Amino acid sequence: MQAPAEHPYPRVERALEAIADWVNRYRRTQADQQFLTECSPQEVEHMARDLGVSHDDLVRLVPTNPNAAALLDKLLKALGVENIAQQNPAVLNDLKRLCVFCGEKERCAHELEVGAATAHYKEYCPNAYTLDSLVVEKGVQHKSRR
Repeated sequence: MQAPAEHPYPRVERALEAIADWVNRYRRTQADQQFLTECSPQEVEHMARDLGVSHDDLVRLVPTNPNAAALLDKLLKALGVENIAQQNPAVLNDLKRLCVFCGEKERCAHELEVGAATAHYKEYCPNAYTLDSLVVEKGVQHKSRR
């Protein structure tokens, strides 16, 4: 007698896993949105102030993927400015906020993957101006250490 195959239908399993992942993300999003509706307007304003965002931005941020700004971390590293950004929490929060709402994630991911992001981010990244400032600051700090 032959032992049953461990995964007789791998494509079906992958599809089911993808659907289950989507359902779980949807449920988390709904729970997060429900949480905000249960808070008083003053509590929501207080949370937004603590996070350094507007009320409207907070409401828009809640349903986003928690990893929505992950590309920013990769770009900061590629530019060599991650330490400078981390030393400036207000700047970092603003960079993340813009990254979360950016419509160029696919291009950004591709540029990072092929190693071209540092040469082309100015063409599509809403954070280009701030990132340029961090690159300049990195150069100034590097020169002052000599």
